[in-house]
Amino acid sequence: MKKAVKYKICYLNRTLHYGLFVLLLTIAGPSIGQRKSSSDRITSGKNGVDDFNLAENMKLGASNLDFHGFEGYSFLFQGREAKIIRPKVTAVGHPWVWRARFWGHEPQVDIGLLEHGYHVVYCDVAELFGNEEALKIWDGFYRKLQEGGLKKKSAMEGMSRGGVYIYNWCLRYPDRVNAIYADAPVLDFKSWPGGKTTGKGSKSDWETFKKDYGLTETQAWAFADAPIDKAKIIAGFKIPLLHVVGDKDDVVPIAENTLPFAEEIRRAGGRIEIIHKPDVGHHPHCLVDPSPIINFILKASSR
Repeated sequence: MKKAVKYKICYLNRTLHYGLFVLLLTIAGPSIGQRKSSSDRITSGKNGVDDFNLAENMKLGASNLDFHGFEGYSFLFQGREAKIIRPKVTAVGHPWVWRARFWGHEPQVDIGLLEHGYHVVYCDVAELFGNEEALKIWDGFYRKLQEGGLKKKSAMEGMSRGGVYIYNWCLRYPDRVNAIYADAPVLDFKSWPGGKTTGKGSKSDWETFKKDYGLTETQAWAFADAPIDKAKIIAGFKIPLLHVVGDKDDVVPIAENTLPFAEEIRRAGGRIEIIHKPDVGHHPHCLVDPSPIINFILKASSR
């Protein structure tokens, strides 16, 4: 069994480190992460200016959002908040990353991918915990994005409970996903928000989960349709998987989520990479230097 990757990070002076990263990213551009491969080249028009305009194709009107220096659009889709951030120049093939939850939180990966010509999209389906209603809304949003001209497959990015959303999406539409980046992901509702063993749990979110899935208390504790229960199926999709976890996470314990999930993925012949943060809990998410995550997504998207 392949050993999980150990990634030791000092989180002292985190704000300073992140500020330095953004400065370097601004100066170096796409060199942060990796050089652009042939599959990640920029699309340019005759005058050296990008000729792909998703917002124009989707008739979104003028930009009304600034995302760390990138032009963005905030609008309602089926009554839900949606956002699209466009790169300064779009990479060939129009690649994109779909953030499932917690818009704008620890944006290092999103900024890095924008520098590589990716679009970043978001459609708020909180708090539906990845149920049928959430998937239906996302399906409609996906179809609009396809009409706009984005690549058929996206990278999925899910932090914490966002893990449930991206894996449920993958289970429903594996042909629409080319990579999964899950950060401290919830994979078993009984672990969180249930708090069945060592985790803190959340009583209010547990009640929301039961309501979203139409479950009684007894049915909820017997629920076997979470991502952790579908690991064998997920492994069969052969989609590249990356988890970033804090080993001291007492909210979404890795012993109840990522570790047993990864064991089942590997047992079923699948592959998953895990970046461990030894002295970190549930927060902070992501990495101070997101290069390993960005490189993972770029490589997976070029398959």
